Amino acid sequence: MTAERLRAFGTTIFAEMSALATRTGAINLGQGFPDTDGPTEIIDAVETAMRTGANQYAPLAGVPELRVAIAEHQRRRYGLEVDPQDGVQVTFGATEAIAATMLGLLEPGDEVIVLEPFYDSYRATISMAGGSCRPVTLRPPDFALDLDELAAAAPGARMLLLNSPHNPTGRVATRKELEAIARACLEHDLIAVTDEVYEHLVFDGEHVPLATLAGMADRTLTISSSGKSFSFTGWKTGWCSGPPQLVAAVRSAKQFLSFAGGTPFQHAVAAALADAERHVAPLCAALRANRDRLCAGLSSAGFDLCVPQGTYFVNADLAPLGVDDARDWCRELPQRAGVVAIPTSTFYADQDAGRTLVRFAFCKRAEVIEEAVARLARVGINGGP
Repeated sequence: MTAERLRAFGTTIFAEMSALATRTGAINLGQGFPDTDGPTEIIDAVETAMRTGANQYAPLAGVPELRVAIAEHQRRRYGLEVDPQDGVQVTFGATEAIAATMLGLLEPGDEVIVLEPFYDSYRATISMAGGSCRPVTLRPPDFALDLDELAAAAPGARMLLLNSPHNPTGRVATRKELEAIARACLEHDLIAVTDEVYEHLVFDGEHVPLATLAGMADRTLTISSSGKSFSFTGWKTGWCSGPPQLVAAVRSAKQFLSFAGGTPFQHAVAAALADAERHVAPLCAALRANRDRLCAGLSSAGFDLCVPQGTYFVNADLAPLGVDDARDWCRELPQRAGVVAIPTSTFYADQDAGRTLVRFAFCKRAEVIEEAVARLARVGINGGP
């Protein structure tokens, strides 16, 4: 009975592989959620908010304190001037922000440039809005943006959706790439939507918001979230910010999705954002150490790695191990090695482009990473499952 436009998407790979991890008792390096909580003082702020009356509906736009904190964060960190009243919309996580953006801004038949591999909700929510994807493929080993392919994709599109730092590759867009994206948007009058949920989790290079480039502030909607920055993915507190006309379109769709909620969490995230740099620095350092730990272990096991510059994820190529289908390999891995990973081909429209790639998450405790690496080594992973 599922609507035709959704039948092709089925159940997400995250649900499938996490269920497999639960059923087998495997270490879950598939889904990108931390196995430790964020700072206790932010948790304490939730309790304080609950005990002081923040338990009813928030305003549609989000609690004023959080909207002000978001605007101030954008000004302080990036020099972007955002109106906290009309230029910020709080959402149930970045995923709802993405959905509301597509529903609020796309007309049936509109095409959206997406850089594949891409987060799976992009294609689904674009389809829900009656649009379609126009992929530009990022290829290993470095997942660099092909500027000629981008230029060829731009004419006739309505929107460009950029994710940097990028899930699932861990790549951080270079300034040259951002300038090419900005040029395409300006020349072809594209709306730019940027998914920047990993903005604070950069290990190499620098995260530069597209909105900071010349001419882009008035046509860029920036999406982010507290989940990745502060390790509270279950709070589902996200937002978008940008020019009022774009935010108004998102708000028009958001009001008929969840309207509002998570009020005490919104108050806590406002406090966290006010001191974001202090909170995220130790998390980023721990993740960098885990990245290096996992990469060293995978490399010693014979994987060909694409070392990430940011995010939670590292991609490994199974081709040197003689494996030509990562999807089957990942489905067998929990029983064979007691570890769960995600086939990167899931994130491609052209699944052959990522057929031998596997994504591992390293947002776990150091001892969990070490145990996962040891399990992979013990079963003789060089032979493949």
